[in-house]
Amino acid sequence: MKDLTIQLADGDGKCLYQKIYEHIRDEIRKGELPVGEKLPSTRSLAEYLQVARSTVDAAYGQLVAEGYLEARPCRGYFVAPVEGLIFLSGEREKDPPAEGAGAEEAFRERERPAPAQYDFSPHAVSLKDFPFATWKKITKNILVDANSEMFALGDAQGDLALRETIARYLHSSRGVNARPEQVIVGAGNDYLLMLLEKILGRHVPIAMEEPTYRRAYRVFESFAYGIEAIPMDENGMDVGKLRRTHARVAYVMPSHQYPTGIVMPIGRRMELLGWAGEGEERYIIEDDYDSEFRYRGKPIPALQASDSKGRVIYVGTFSKSIAPAIRVGYMVLPMRLLARYRENCGFYASTVSRIDQRILNEFIRDGYFERYLNRMRKIYRGRHDFLLGELSCFEREFVLSGENAGLHVLLSSRSHIPEKRLLEAAAGEGVRLYGISESCMSKDAAARAGFGSTVLLGYGAMEERELGEGIRRLKKAWSAFL
Repeated sequence: MKDLTIQLADGDGKCLYQKIYEHIRDEIRKGELPVGEKLPSTRSLAEYLQVARSTVDAAYGQLVAEGYLEARPCRGYFVAPVEGLIFLSGEREKDPPAEGAGAEEAFRERERPAPAQYDFSPHAVSLKDFPFATWKKITKNILVDANSEMFALGDAQGDLALRETIARYLHSSRGVNARPEQVIVGAGNDYLLMLLEKILGRHVPIAMEEPTYRRAYRVFESFAYGIEAIPMDENGMDVGKLRRTHARVAYVMPSHQYPTGIVMPIGRRMELLGWAGEGEERYIIEDDYDSEFRYRGKPIPALQASDSKGRVIYVGTFSKSIAPAIRVGYMVLPMRLLARYRENCGFYASTVSRIDQRILNEFIRDGYFERYLNRMRKIYRGRHDFLLGELSCFEREFVLSGENAGLHVLLSSRSHIPEKRLLEAAAGEGVRLYGISESCMSKDAAARAGFGSTVLLGYGAMEERELGEGIRRLKKAWSAFL
C-alpha cells in the first residue's frame, strides 16, 4: 500500500473532495499508482489529511464510478486497469495534466484511429429519401380513427390484415406460397430466430455458410446449437460437404448471400432442397434480407417458391427495404410446423405494436411501398453504377465482386494484401471500410476460404458526391499498393 501525499492548498476554488479525486486520478493516469495497488482506507486517509471521512468517501466513490478504482468487499480500494478508459479532451483543457500525464495523453491520442468521415457501411440505407410526409399522414389518420380494439393485445402472430398483405406481397414479388396463417410477424429477425428454437427444439445441429451473417450465428450459438461451418464455392453453400455433416437445419441466403454477394443458381437450389427432403426432420432457413435490390437481370424467385415438401422456413425483414427503425420482420412457416408453433410459442404476445402494424399494412396495401421501392431502386442503382465507375482505378490490384445486387460490393487484393493493412490505411485517410473476417465464425476462416484480403464497401447511405470523395481518399490511402 502506497502513501498518498496530497496537496490541499487553498485559493484554487476547488472543494476538498475534488482535489483528492483529481490527485489520485492523475497518479493512476501517469502510472505512479500501478494496477492492483491498494489505497489507504478512507478512515486512515481522512485522519492523515485532517478532513472529514465523508470527503474521502466521496472522492473514492467518484473514482470507482469512473473505473479508476475497484472496491473489494472487506479488503478495501485497489487501482483498476485503465486501458479501456476514455479521457475526454475537454477534461484536459479545464485541468492541464502534469508533464508525464500529458505525454501519456498524447500517446493515447496517436493510438486512436482518426474519425471516419466517409463510412462505407454495408448495413446502412438511405434515410434522406424516406417518405416522411406519407408515413406521418398514415399515422395521423390511423390515430384519428383509432378505437379501443386497436389498443388491445391482438393476435400473437400479428394482425390478420397485415399478415394477409405480407402474404400477397411475397407471392407477387418473390413467388412465395404462403397463407396468412403461416405468417408470423415479429420485432426483428432475432425474435423470429428465437421462436424457431422453440419450434425446432434445443441443441439442433445447424449448418451455416462460411462466411455468414454473424448476428444470426451469435443467436444460434446462444441456443447451444451445434454449428457446422460449410465452405462456399461460386454457387453458394457446398451441398456435398453439407451431406457429410450431422446438420438437420441449413441457414442460407440464396438470393444475395451476405457478405459475399453470391446468388445461388437454380441447380444448387435443387440440390439443397434435395438434401432437405432426404431426412424427416430436415429444414432450410431462407434469409431473404435484401432481395428487393437487384440491378441486372430478372428477379430470382425465393427458394421457398420451389419447395414442394414444406421444408423451407422463409424469413424476411422491412429493415433494408423501408428503414431499420421499423423493426418489423416476418417468417413463413411450413404447414407441418404450424402445430408446433401454436403448442410451443402460441402464448407469446406479439412484439410489434398494433399501431405500427396498422401503419405498415396501409403503407404496403395502398401502393406507397411499391412506389417507394421503385424510387429507391433507381437511387441505389445510380449509386451502384457511379461507385463501379469510381472503382475502376483499382482494377490492377483488386478484383471486384458481389456487384449487381444488394447495397455493397467487395474488393479482393490480387497480391493478398492483409485485410488489416487495407483497413488501417483507409482509416488513416478518414475512410471506414469493413473486413470480411467480421462475418466469419472463426479467426482463420477468411484466410482458409480465400477471403483473407477482402473488404466490403457499402453505398446505401452515401450520395454520389460522398462516394466520389471517399474513393479519392481511398486511392490516396492505398497508393502504395496500386
